[in-house]
Amino acid sequence: MDRAWPACDREDTGTWVLRASHGVTQRANSVWPRDPSGADGDVSAAVRAASEWYRRRRLPLIFQVFDDVRSADLNAVLDRARFTRQSETLIMVRGTRDLQGAPPVTPVELAPEPSKEWLHLWWSIDGRGGDRELEIARAILSGCPSVYALVRDDDGQPAAVGRLALAAGWGGIYSMATSAAHRRQGYASRVLAALLTEGRRLDLQGFWLLVTAANHGAQGLYRRAGFTDSGSYVYRQAPLQRALSGC
Repeated sequence: MDRAWPACDREDTGTWVLRASHGVTQRANSVWPRDPSGADGDVSAAVRAASEWYRRRRLPLIFQVFDDVRSADLNAVLDRARFTRQSETLIMVRGTRDLQGAPPVTPVELAPEPSKEWLHLWWSIDGRGGDRELEIARAILSGCPSVYALVRDDDGQPAAVGRLALAAGWGGIYSMATSAAHRRQGYASRVLAALLTEGRRLDLQGFWLLVTAANHGAQGLYRRAGFTDSGSYVYRQAPLQRALSGC
């Protein structure tokens, strides 16, 4: 997951990975506590050091905290510091075995780079900001080998897009977006099927995706495609005054 959405600026402390991308997406501007115990087991000191790292970049301190018993001490420190909980996200996975008989999805356009049409549709749904932020998002996308899918309606207009990130022999489904005028017409299902079929062709070990816990419609689409729950995480953000003061 970290390889599939690489930050523009990062520092690996050996236990935590600090990531920053000028505020574009929480994922690329948060701490991944690979070992939640922190350096030398001193979680409070590690939080203070992370706070200073983000303060120098004028960014809030945000942690991507996974639902794992190892996160208990980190959560306790963040609770005492009144970090908020945001964007609960499910991790879903599936294998490739039952994709053997999947037919090719020829109406879906596949490319190794995002086209202007692909970027415009995705950003119009998921984007936050203007041209500068879009260029940062493009840099994040291009930091990992990927397959970009786009499906058009009968008039040739882009209807839905998606991305298959290729990382360590696995495929991550990202950036699934359908224009408002084309929803509930099966376009997202066609994009997903095309990406899974391409992943099988590339002999991937399996697939993962991330979906917010509140997005029940998308969860239904993914469950019908064979994905099952594998874990979850939340973003924990420092109160503004605490983020600026360095905890």
